[in-house]
Formats: sequence, structure tokens, C-alpha cells
Amino acid sequence: MEDFRYRDERFADIQMLRYRLNGFEELTLQQKQLVFYLSQATLYGRDITFDQFGRYNLLIRKTLETIYTDLRIDHETDDFRALAVYLKRLWFSSGIHHHYGCEKFKPEFSVKFLLDALHTVDARRLPLANGQTVDDLSEVLLPVIFDPTVLPKRVNKADGEDLVATSACNYYQGVTQKEVEKFYQKFRDTASKDLPSFGLNSTLVKANGQVKEQVWKADGLYANAIRHIIYWLRKAATVAENEQQRHVIELLIGYYETGDLRIFDEYSIAWLQCLDGKVDFINGFIEVYGDPLGLKGSWEGLVEYIDEEATHRTQTISRNAQWFEDHSPVDPRFRKPVVKGVTANVICAAMLGGDEYPATAIGINLPNADWIRAQYGSKSITISNITDAYNKAAHGSGFKEEFVIDKETLDLIDRYGDICDDLHTDLHECLGHGSGQLLPGTDPDALKAYGNTIEEARADLFGLYYIADPKLVELGLLPDGEAYKSQYYTYMMNGLMTQLVRIEPGHQIEEAHMRNRSLIAHWCLEQMGARTSSSAMALVNRNGKTYLQINDYPRLRQLIAELLAEIQRIKSEGDFEAARQLVEQYAVKVDPVLHKEVLDRYRKLNLAPYKGFINPWLLPVYDADGEIQDILVNYSETYDHQMLRYSTEYATLI
Repeated sequence: MEDFRYRDERFADIQMLRYRLNGFEELTLQQKQLVFYLSQATLYGRDITFDQFGRYNLLIRKTLETIYTDLRIDHETDDFRALAVYLKRLWFSSGIHHHYGCEKFKPEFSVKFLLDALHTVDARRLPLANGQTVDDLSEVLLPVIFDPTVLPKRVNKADGEDLVATSACNYYQGVTQKEVEKFYQKFRDTASKDLPSFGLNSTLVKANGQVKEQVWKADGLYANAIRHIIYWLRKAATVAENEQQRHVIELLIGYYETGDLRIFDEYSIAWLQCLDGKVDFINGFIEVYGDPLGLKGSWEGLVEYIDEEATHRTQTISRNAQWFEDHSPVDPRFRKPVVKGVTANVICAAMLGGDEYPATAIGINLPNADWIRAQYGSKSITISNITDAYNKAAHGSGFKEEFVIDKETLDLIDRYGDICDDLHTDLHECLGHGSGQLLPGTDPDALKAYGNTIEEARADLFGLYYIADPKLVELGLLPDGEAYKSQYYTYMMNGLMTQLVRIEPGHQIEEAHMRNRSLIAHWCLEQMGARTSSSAMALVNRNGKTYLQINDYPRLRQLIAELLAEIQRIKSEGDFEAARQLVEQYAVKVDPVLHKEVLDRYRKLNLAPYKGFINPWLLPVYDADGEIQDILVNYSETYDHQMLRYSTEYATLI
């Protein structure tokens, strides 16, 4: 069979990859059915994510898809090609704003072309409301698509601005940041330690002067999509691997039916304690990065099964979780005296959905509620087939050769890079997010808009500190005491320089993970010296190009320990002002001269800075009685075909 995994499908700044379902054929028929049903539940959440990311996204998607498929003109014109790229970007980002930078896409097709196209295609195929004309639709869409001042940022985190009013995400309607914070503060004025994540599954609106929630549930907002998800979850429950897994699925159904966040917490606890099956999943309103205030959960889905061989690595880490916690360089007051329920697996992704598709994380740690982590622990995954696809795409690209300072360092990265990248992800997800504790009385949301960046920095620093510890060699996770230097170099190089390829000229750093890396790298650079080759770490110029030079790796580890201690203090004490100062000083600003240089050097490599994935197509095979007898995996679907098929088969909200 032809290997479609790395066929290059590129547009704008994005390269599409494929991932293989390694070992899927070895699953039992019951497990394959479970994967299939859970995958259907995952794909039916797609429209929710589009709507969450912007109130006009579904309308624009349907309109442009109609033009893309129905317009009978030469598809080689500049305008049509530009519309095709715009639509592909919209599919990729679940909306009209960049999935990473959050800025609105600039259309390269003309207003006249769009207007002519709208009046050419069959109006019955356009998303016209009752009584609405094509001109009415145009009046709504044209400013949103073409005016750069209308909804310019999906998530705005600029210090000193009203982050709700200036963000285009669709979690709030008609309310200000102060009104949002006041609304949810009243729920937190209690001594209870097990409060649910208030606001996680609702849109906050103001109607007739009253602020209220519209809850996302089976008889509430997003009802049609949620009812489809429930249908497939019920099918999945009939083929669950064991009673505990069935109970988890039934709790999730109960949460979707009621919107009760207490049930979601009950589900989360049962989910992290469900360890006996080979198949697992994530499905729901989970991560809060898409909300400038870090309250609302974007919908996401992931179906997975365990990679037995690779899981040995993460299980070794989780078995030693208490040792890592006890030896952390943070104040003992902030350490957990007893680490509970740390579970870590390496998994194969079988289906990506919502905010995990087409771009996905390579590691996940859940649940997010601090009180659940403290009392019950957490479950972590590292996604081996996604990491493998990334690694295969990176090899031979010329990227490292362009930005790494010398052959000695390049050889170090070639020797240890892949294993250290995987191990750092494991440490970040398995232990970093679950480490430490809040002091009694600390509000989990005290850091507000800076909370996501501080939390990601805390987990990354934990991983960076321990990847250099001799304990990892002793446990057989690293081959020797030199390996960690590979991770230190590539991490700092990324935070200081190479992640800038994802930033538009003149823009600052917005995304939480990028801010985290920038914070760590720039703070360490400031502590270690200046731009001279004799400094412990410096940015130096060689033949007109800037490179990172690290002369003292042990000193760098000491600084990582110091910063980890401070970041943990900020988190544990809820020190908002200290968080604000760290992030604003080290994580946000971009040196325009260095930025231009990095972009120029990267452009010559002809690489796409962002990668995404085309899902496999799971096709059930039925016997004469209509019963599933097998699930086949097809890798041949193109990006366009998959997106258009999803918009047809899984459309629930438009």
C-alpha cells in the first residue's frame, strides 16, 4: 500500500501531515467498534468549536464552501485561488482567525469577486435565514471578512485593555470584563475546596440589563450537536471494555444532558481512575486557552489506544512521582506531601476533533481542576504517532543546520534530540502539571489572564529541571549525563529565536505556550550574561547571523531551578502582580531586528511553520445481518475532501 503519511499538502503557512494507526489491526472487534463510536462522537463536536471561536464562523464557512464547490468559473483565476486558500485556513483554524496568533486572516480575493460569486451560485445553497436575501447576507459578511478593524483578534491579552470587549471569541455577548469577573466572583466567595469550574460550559450574555449564562447542554445552547454526541456515546457504552469504562461514558452523557458541572467533576474523577481498558478518549469542554479570562472551555475530542511498548517510559516516570515531588527545588510548603493518582501512558491517536484538530497537542494532562489533581491525581498521555509524524517531517528539512551554532551542538541534537523531546513532554504532562499545591485559601483563578502562561511555564520548567537530573540515567530513561544538553539548547533556541517564525512582523507574542517559552528563555538569558561569547549563555553573531551559544549548562540548570521556585510560588500564592510583571517583561515583546533576521533565514528554507493532520477515515464493514464485522482504516482522503465531507456529514448547527 502506498504510504500517504507524509504526502505534502501545503497552503499559506501550513503543511498537512498524516498519522498512522499503528497496531490498530491488533485490537479486538469490540475495541475497534468502541474506537469507531467514540470517533463519531468526536467528529460531531466540530461545529461547536467553530461557533465558539467566532459568532460568524459557521456562516462564513457555509457560504465559502458553497462558492468553492458550486461556482462554475475558471478555478485558476487569482481570486478563486485566493478564496480556496482562505477557506483552507478557515477550516484549519475553526474560524477566520489564525489558530496560533489569533489575528484575523486577510483575504486576497476582492470584494467584487465575492459579491459576484454570491449572486451567481444557487441561493438555496447559501445559509440564508428566513426572509433573508443574498444582499442581506452580504451586508453581514463583508465587514467581518474584509474590514481589518472588525473583530481583529480572536483572543486579546494586551495588558490594560478590556480583554472581553476586544476579543472576537464567542464566549461573551454584550458584557465587559468587569461584569464577567463580578458575575463569577460571587460563586467563589465560599470556603469550599471542591468548587466546580464555574463558567466552563456556558456563554455569558447580557439581556435586558441582566447578565446570565446560556449553558451548553442537550436542551440548551449547542443542543443539536450535543444530542448527536450523546447518541454515539450511548453506542460506545454498549461496547465498553469494562463496567468502569461504561460508567465513565454514562457520567459524561449525564453531564451533557444536564450541563451540571458537579457531574462533570464526578465524570473527571471517574475518568482518571479508569485504567483497565486499552481504549480511552477525551470529549468535552476542556481547555480554556481560547478565552482571554481562562474560564470557558473550548470543545475538543480525542480517541486513543495505548502504545504498549512506549508506555514503559511514562510508567517509569509515574512510579517515581513522589521522588520527583520530594526533590523539587521549590519551597517545601508548595510541594505535595503525598502524590496521588499519577497515571501516564503513551498512546496512539485514532481520531482528532474540535480544538484538537487539525492541529493537536503532543501531550495532554487532565483534569484541569486543581482540587481534583490534589485529591485524586491526574492522567497524562503522550501521543506517539503524532510525534512520529512530526519527527519524520522535520528530518532533512535544513532547519537545524540553519539555526544551530556549530557541528558539535548539531551532532548532540541529532544523537539525543528525539528521545529528549519525548522525555520532556512526558515530564511536562505526567508530573509537571500535577506537581505542587496551592496554599489554603488561594483562588485557582487568581492569576486571571496570566494563569495559562504561568501554568505552562511551571510544567516546562519542571521538565527542564529534571531532564538534567542523574535520576533519569539511573532509571534508564536517558543514555548518559550529556543528553539533557540537547533539550536545553533546542528549548532556549526556540524560546529566544526560532518560534518567532510563527509571529507576523510588528506583532507581539500572544499564545500562552509561546509566551511561556519566551519567558523562560529570556529570563535565563538576562541572568546569564549579555551578547558576548564569554557569557554563560548568549546570542552571538557569526558571519552576519545570530546564534545561541551556551557555555555553562550546569549554571543554566541552576537558573531553571530558581525560576521554577518563583513560578511555583506565584501559582501557590496566587500572586497576580508578580505573574503580570514576569509575563509582560519577558514573554510578550519581540525584538524587531532579530525577528526580521529569523524570518528571512527561515523563508529561504521554504518550510511551513505550522503542521496539522488529516484524520484517517474509519470505515465499518457490515455482515449480511447489518452487524459490524470490522473497521477498516483508509489514509487516502485529501484535506479538501475531508473538510467538505465533515461539513456535510457532521453539520449540526448550520
